[in-house]
Amino acid sequence: MNSYGSPVLPPATIGIIGGGQLGQMMALSAKAMGYKVGVLDPTDKAPAGQVADFQIVAAYDDLTALRQLAKRSDVLTYEFENVDQKALKQVEDLTRVPQGIELLTITSHRVREKTFCRQHGLPVTPFAAVESMGDLQTAIQKIGQPGILKTVEGGYDGHGQFDINDQTDWDQIKSEIGQTDWIYELKQNFVRELSVMVTRDGKDQVITFPVSENRHQHHILHTSIIPAQITDQVKKKAQQIAVETAEALHLRGVLGIELFELPSGELMINELAPRPHNSGHYSIEACNVSQFDAHIRSICGLAIPPIRQFEPAVMVNLLGQNLLVARADWPKHPEWHLHDYGKAEVRDHRKMGHITVTGPSIESLLASVSQFR
Repeated sequence: MNSYGSPVLPPATIGIIGGGQLGQMMALSAKAMGYKVGVLDPTDKAPAGQVADFQIVAAYDDLTALRQLAKRSDVLTYEFENVDQKALKQVEDLTRVPQGIELLTITSHRVREKTFCRQHGLPVTPFAAVESMGDLQTAIQKIGQPGILKTVEGGYDGHGQFDINDQTDWDQIKSEIGQTDWIYELKQNFVRELSVMVTRDGKDQVITFPVSENRHQHHILHTSIIPAQITDQVKKKAQQIAVETAEALHLRGVLGIELFELPSGELMINELAPRPHNSGHYSIEACNVSQFDAHIRSICGLAIPPIRQFEPAVMVNLLGQNLLVARADWPKHPEWHLHDYGKAEVRDHRKMGHITVTGPSIESLLASVSQFR
């Protein structure tokens, strides 16, 4: 169900499917408001489990465990899009699932996501579904090159993606075609990558966050600058796209929208994330309402005030190779808001934490975290 008459108030229990850092920050927001929190995650003492009232240690598709979480929860949410939708559907009668199943069905599958956007007049790059080399050849003839071949499900941070520029690239992916379903997208020559968080509150008002400018390294988000260094016209377009997307989805919870800004100033949606987004972490320190507060308020049917950013912010991701350096240097940087997710194993190229800095000058904020570039 996407709507309900009365809000869910503390000390009700919020169940979170997924125990990673997004779940952890959801749980911290919920606990601050007085809610109880339960988590389902296969890793004992997962980041979210460390701050929750209870954790059920089981696989995400363990229907018995999911039923247990649903029965103990007044509201059920999730921190990632690859949730077992069939299992989730079987517990809808046990608790409230305000985000619904359809949001997951759309956003967990790239072809469905792009098709949804196109059907609702939301801008996306030309694309085609690919199941065979013949499909790929037809897609390239119709759409053109260069392009990107992506798995329709499960890819993240550049995994499950191949650049298609010429015949040489075709040869490299022949063994991959037929193993799973793919989407071919025309590559866009964009100026910068942007994102915006959006939600819809208990009064059905759509609320947007400031637009973030995102810089990636090796396909992983590295730095976010907020507000994005863009024109007012581009900012308004991004927020309008966010509003239209939220209304088309009958959104509950927070949705992250990744966008490409083209040289013409036009915007194209790259991806939709049906949850708080890495590029929205700045909102914890820089805004009157964080994206995690907004997510909890939205799924519980509460009102959300207009979002205000107090001052500019820069957020930098800490991967495994950065975390120990950040911990050691933290005493020298009182301006850092250091978030250490508490993951059991520190691994290179894995998100282990983040730092947010706020202040009047974007240049000085970038300088403060320049050692992580």
